[in-house]
Amino acid sequence: QVYLVEFGGGLVQPGGSLTLSCAASGSIFSTNVLGWYRQSPGKERELVATMTNDGITNYSDSVKGRVTISRDNAKNRVYLQMNGLKPEDTAVYYCKLRNIFTVPVDYWGQGTQVTVSS
Repeated sequence: QVYLVEFGGGLVQPGGSLTLSCAASGSIFSTNVLGWYRQSPGKERELVATMTNDGITNYSDSVKGRVTISRDNAKNRVYLQMNGLKPEDTAVYYCKLRNIFTVPVDYWGQGTQVTVSS
């Protein structure tokens, strides 16, 4: 079992910045992918960014250039630095860990609300 806890959500004005953190604990495999997803009311959950344990990143086109994902493997933490926030970035942001072995297994955090509004 893996446990994920997100930190850092809140209210921010358009154009502002916010950093989300996620702490992972439990049975974390050496080969894994940590990432951030988001879900707005009435919409499906969507990818924001992911990062493998060896540093390969993937970003959604909607956030490229405004968002940076990073991770600290020693602390089992992943971060999402968001700049130039827009009202359409408003969503619940979820941390996800995918353990990769013979069959990938996904674990999700509870989510943290990010609201971009003046």
